[in-house]
Amino acid sequence: MLKKFFIALLIIFSGSAQAFAEKILFIPHDDRPVSFQQPVEVIEQLGYEIISPSTEILNQPDELWTWFNENAPSCNAAVVSSDALLYGGLIPSRSHQIDNDILTARVQNFKFLRDNNPNIKIYAFGSLMRTPQHGTPGDREEPDYYGEHGANIFQLTRLLDKQEISNLDAEERQALYDLEKNIPDEILDDYFARRVKNLSATFSLLDLAYDAVISYFVIGRDDNSPLSQTHRENRQLLEYMKNIPNAQSLAGIDEFAMLLLTRAVNDLRGSVSSVYVKFNRGKGEKTVPAYSDEQIGNSVHEQILIAGAVPVSKPERADFVLMVNTDPNGDTFHFHNSFPPQILSERQQKYFMKNAKKFSAQVEDFIDKNLPVGIADIICANGSDNFLMNRLRDKNLLFKLQAYGGWNTATNTTGFVLGMGILAKKMRRQSVNRLLATRYLDDWAYQANVRSQIAAELSKLPEGLQIYLNLGKYESEIVRRENQLMKDFAKKNLPRVKNFSVKNTWHRMFECEINFAEH
Repeated sequence: MLKKFFIALLIIFSGSAQAFAEKILFIPHDDRPVSFQQPVEVIEQLGYEIISPSTEILNQPDELWTWFNENAPSCNAAVVSSDALLYGGLIPSRSHQIDNDILTARVQNFKFLRDNNPNIKIYAFGSLMRTPQHGTPGDREEPDYYGEHGANIFQLTRLLDKQEISNLDAEERQALYDLEKNIPDEILDDYFARRVKNLSATFSLLDLAYDAVISYFVIGRDDNSPLSQTHRENRQLLEYMKNIPNAQSLAGIDEFAMLLLTRAVNDLRGSVSSVYVKFNRGKGEKTVPAYSDEQIGNSVHEQILIAGAVPVSKPERADFVLMVNTDPNGDTFHFHNSFPPQILSERQQKYFMKNAKKFSAQVEDFIDKNLPVGIADIICANGSDNFLMNRLRDKNLLFKLQAYGGWNTATNTTGFVLGMGILAKKMRRQSVNRLLATRYLDDWAYQANVRSQIAAELSKLPEGLQIYLNLGKYESEIVRRENQLMKDFAKKNLPRVKNFSVKNTWHRMFECEINFAEH
């Protein structure tokens, strides 16, 4: 009898310890659904409790640090955005006017927090400032002057990067001289001074990773090119990081929360997942997608490591099979991002149909072998390949997948699908299907169809582009239209997906938030 009593006590205390271990603190770099809501939903399907700050303080670093210190003692792991904790978020990191002394103090807060919480593992992710190839007037994601001078700033940094790697020819040297002369000095001073401060802070964070204050640190290169200021700075980082095994630098940014949350779960459970990757025919893994400066095969390999997983050479040995839908010629298409949307020619339609037929046949073959398959759909920038999705729908394969993604940049997609697919093995099928429904509604219904249709409608108005970028007084009307079109799309293509609504959290057309009605 006494033996049974002690066994019961052991079970109770073991259960309590497990409950404590299943609490993860999470600070995203902003409150977009793909940054905050959707990664949290994936982890919650596993039964973990996610502790996150209110959105009201996400852009207030000092309040965020106070919150972090108050909540860290109750958690075993923390996945945090260094951009939020230093600058107030990803977008503020590109336009802030914060003094170096303040940034230095905020970096040191990591050490103070870890000293007070020696058992917590801190998984941090941050960014190198991006270098968009052009500016868009009114775009709040860059300093105001980037709308007018962004294209020239990009070209200037492209030439400066190339000059350090190889020689410039006479024409390029003249172009560099003209750009330096024509871009106002005060703009260049502001732009490069901020980059110097951010880069210095990143080096300091790497030092904390070296000292194991930060358990794992990932640096992202968002929206950049093979020759650019971002690529230029990354070359310095890679040299510095040679002896820091718990840090990585790679293309992307928005997907890192999902990948590090996956790593945190794997570490808490003491497990290592195995991943097999299958690229589409043609250029496949050698594809350099739009908004990236590296081959997608390299990016995916690095993402597997971030997630705390290992690559394997045979699909039968894998916990998750990632299939990457690349263009055979290595192109990235922008049909869903254009304003007004482009209309595909008959030749283009045949090209996409042929590709979808071949790729979906590979997907079907793996599923028929009872392999856990997920699809990273990266032929198009920010939106699903409609030809592939129609094929998967007709073959009744949509809800036989473990994971799917087709949103934003290629690396955003591959990273999120990796995390979702690795963790899906630990979920009930009902949970997997719910997560798939969100992706199909967001990436396929909204990004690849509804958003494009509304953009076509808005393009007929004189102020259409401005409304597209900032919904303003038209928001309620546009949201009603979105919900109508989304429900029509779901009824036709996703009949099992019901009781949902959409809204535009950031009051623009670029992204939407999917919400399901609670029963």
